[in-house]
Amino acid sequence: QVQFVESGGGLVQPGGSLGLACVASRSFFNIYAMGWYRQAPGKQRELVAAIGTGGNTNYGDSVKGRFTISRDNAKNTVYLQMNSLKPEDTAVYYCNRIIGSGSSIRPVGSWGQGTQVTVSS
Repeated sequence: QVQFVESGGGLVQPGGSLGLACVASRSFFNIYAMGWYRQAPGKQRELVAAIGTGGNTNYGDSVKGRFTISRDNAKNTVYLQMNSLKPEDTAVYYCNRIIGSGSSIRPVGSWGQGTQVTVSS
C-alpha cells in the first residue's frame, strides 16, 4: 500500500502564500492521478485540487485562480502552491491517490498525517 507524507504547512497572514509537498512511498507514481484534500474543524474533508497522469488539472470553486497543483514524477511528489490565502483556507491538508472524474472523483489510498495550514492575522 503506497503511503503519502505531506509537508509545508504553517501559519501565514491573509493574502500570503504557502507551498505544500506530498511524497509517495513507492515507484509507479506516474500512473496515479492525485488529489489534494483539506479538512477544517467540524467540516467534512473536501477535494480542492486534482491532477491527472498527463498533467491535466481541476480545482474546487473556492480555490480556483489561487491554488496551483503540479507534479514531479521523477521525485514521486505532488505540490500545491497556495496564493492569496484566506482565513477560510485554514485546514489540515492531505494528498491521496484518486480515481474517477468530475463529481465521481474519490480517494483510494490510505491517508497520511496531513499538514496544518493556518491563515490568520
